[in-house]
Amino acid sequence: MAEMISEATLADAAGLRRSPAAQLAEAFAMAGTVGERGVALREVPFLTQLGIRAVAGTPAAAAVEAALSAPLPAGHGSTTTGGGYSVLWIGPDEFLAVGDDDTAGLDLGPAESARLAAALGEPGNRLPGAVVDLSANRATFELSGPAARLVLEKGVSFDLHPRSFAAGQAIVTVLDHVPVLVWKTGEETFRVLPRASFADHVGRWLVDAMREFSAPEVF
Repeated sequence: MAEMISEATLADAAGLRRSPAAQLAEAFAMAGTVGERGVALREVPFLTQLGIRAVAGTPAAAAVEAALSAPLPAGHGSTTTGGGYSVLWIGPDEFLAVGDDDTAGLDLGPAESARLAAALGEPGNRLPGAVVDLSANRATFELSGPAARLVLEKGVSFDLHPRSFAAGQAIVTVLDHVPVLVWKTGEETFRVLPRASFADHVGRWLVDAMREFSAPEVF
């Protein structure tokens, strides 16, 4: 019989885990500025992310909502919260549940996706829907500060002005030709979620877009 993997071995393996933009941490820190034109950038690694497919208003959606302890968002740009998750609307029957920051790094994705999927029923008698672990699928960057919106507006064509994009909303859009989720988590705070394979490119683009705000204003 194969030997059981010890908790110590699992802990050592977790210590070797590397986030998609770990190599840019120093560049992110150096790019930050303070003041009226201030902006900061950080990676938020290892968030639990669950892809959910269910048609709103169906028994499948109701089952997932009950297991998640949060309602599914009702339409484009909307988000909901509950049960330790924020749920982002991706499409009419597609959603992304993102775990709270305090559970980042706990590798809850496999167990949580299995738990929610079980709410749909047993194979052969399952409600039409799906829940999958997408925790390794997207990187998460957070831009914050008075100039955060101005940085994003250099590469996003969607109107990010507060009159059109309020705190708590999230959209699927394109940043410098890369598909991303842009999620406004606060009045001056945005999260950008590209596919992990684009994390280095998007991270470097954001650093470059921030350079303007580290230079003194000339009148």
